[in-house]
Amino acid sequence: MLNAKQTVITPSYLLVTVCGHIQINQGRKKVSKRILLAIAVSAVTWSAFAQQSKNISLQQIGQFETGVFDESAAEIVAYDAASYRLFVINANENSVDVLDISDPMNPTLSGTLDVASKLPDSGGVNSVAVREGLVALAVEHDDKQNNGWIAFYDTDGNYLNHVGAGALPDAISITHNGQYVLAANEGEPSDDYSNDPEGSVTIVDISDGVMNPSMTTAGFTAYNDGAPAGVRITGPNASVAQDLEPEFIATSHDSSTAWVTLQENNALAMIDIKNGMVTDLVSLGNKDHSIAANALDASNKDDTINIQPWPILGTYMPDAIAAYRVKGQTFLVTANEGDAREYIYDADEATCEAAGHEYDGDNDCISHIDEIRVGKVNLDPAVFNEPTLQDDENLGRLKMLTTEGDTDGDGDYDEIHAFGARSISIWDSSGSQVYDSGDIMEQQTALALPENFNSTNDENDSFDNRSDDKGPEPEGLAIGKVRGNTYAFVGLERVGGIMIFNVSKPAETSFVSYVNNRDFTVGQDDLEDGLAGDLGPEGLLFIKPDDSPNGEALLVVGNEVSGSTTIYQVVSND
Repeated sequence: MLNAKQTVITPSYLLVTVCGHIQINQGRKKVSKRILLAIAVSAVTWSAFAQQSKNISLQQIGQFETGVFDESAAEIVAYDAASYRLFVINANENSVDVLDISDPMNPTLSGTLDVASKLPDSGGVNSVAVREGLVALAVEHDDKQNNGWIAFYDTDGNYLNHVGAGALPDAISITHNGQYVLAANEGEPSDDYSNDPEGSVTIVDISDGVMNPSMTTAGFTAYNDGAPAGVRITGPNASVAQDLEPEFIATSHDSSTAWVTLQENNALAMIDIKNGMVTDLVSLGNKDHSIAANALDASNKDDTINIQPWPILGTYMPDAIAAYRVKGQTFLVTANEGDAREYIYDADEATCEAAGHEYDGDNDCISHIDEIRVGKVNLDPAVFNEPTLQDDENLGRLKMLTTEGDTDGDGDYDEIHAFGARSISIWDSSGSQVYDSGDIMEQQTALALPENFNSTNDENDSFDNRSDDKGPEPEGLAIGKVRGNTYAFVGLERVGGIMIFNVSKPAETSFVSYVNNRDFTVGQDDLEDGLAGDLGPEGLLFIKPDDSPNGEALLVVGNEVSGSTTIYQVVSND
């Protein structure tokens, strides 16, 4: 029997051709039928496992627990090989936990980087990067719309210096040559949308040391006369530069180019690092979920695992991005999470309406929101001619974008655009897609966790809870090479667990395995007390054998909801 603590290994081609899409009408016998599904496919799964070579899985060997539930006590992770130290963002404490993993089976807290004492106006640490003894932190201002900072420490925890960054620096990266530090400044608006800072990328040249840095800001004002076709610009009264929100950064092996995800804009920016300028802005387009290989489960009210094609377009809206090389060519891997804009602030009804915003009761004033359920909109009857399509058990519950899909401007929707793509994608260096994982993530979690499919991350007994809203929600990822093959490790934010893909041949990428240490059987109190395993994987880090304290390839995962940092050993199965 497949369960939450077993790794499922199934080649994607076998899943598609043998299993097809999954549709289970369950009713009163829903549990037994979910179990029957696992039994029915397990023979296929394990026979496939026996025939594979050069595949890997994950074995948990160590864990550090903060004991803090659902307060972002473990997020992004970075590593210093010289000292065998992990640096883990603890947003709950506005600090960085420093973990000694010289014995990876017993990680211990060796200290903290207390950012607030050096930057008293700071509102939180969002990201960390480490290279050659230098620790760089992305730190937001207590007022998110004000400019933040990049702070520098050494790996012994000594504060060195800080420089200014843009509004809400959300991710940070150090180039491979150690010369540049880059911060993606998201520039989110205030809750009432009265202050919307420009998004940008801060580039710090530290070739003369962190005490003598030089800075450049790569901004987007050159696009204020018009963004390229397909790039979403939807904020109220926002310029293009204000609307663009840099999320995550990947850099080239030669340290000349950065690729930055613009999640809410469904776009990718290319940055010339040396010259500190944006060279291109590319829309990532949409994913056609009407194709069988791109099926999804769209309802959380059908009491069913129902993965099938639907007349939907998915906006990729990636979060994490990573770059790697194959035969001298750079490829980019993205985790296609999706993200809605929802800005709500406290105001009484009169004040809210005077501002031109929507009053939602209980002093909730909506300044801007770009999501709505399919069942609440007018669909063009000439395009969507199935009368039951908007029923809750079909597409009625699915969250869609309000800003896309009225292609003829007549007030109804000619297309349905959903958030995210429930997948990873691989792109070439110019932003052209060469691979997408299709429906593999939902198919595989349905096989491995039939009783807990598309669960949410902060409560058990939540079967199918997220089917209407981004499904398993891939968010974080890491790239690593093991025994000559290159793998992408992907964290599923909601249901939990890590999926592994072999990306050695980008256009022929294949699913390898899935591991989830979450215990779905414990009650809510025990879950909040840290007895349910890892919840909400956020940041992933691959440690190659040469840098590892035990000489083996490791994967480190920071789990946002459970507040735990978990160390896996990468195990070769041949």
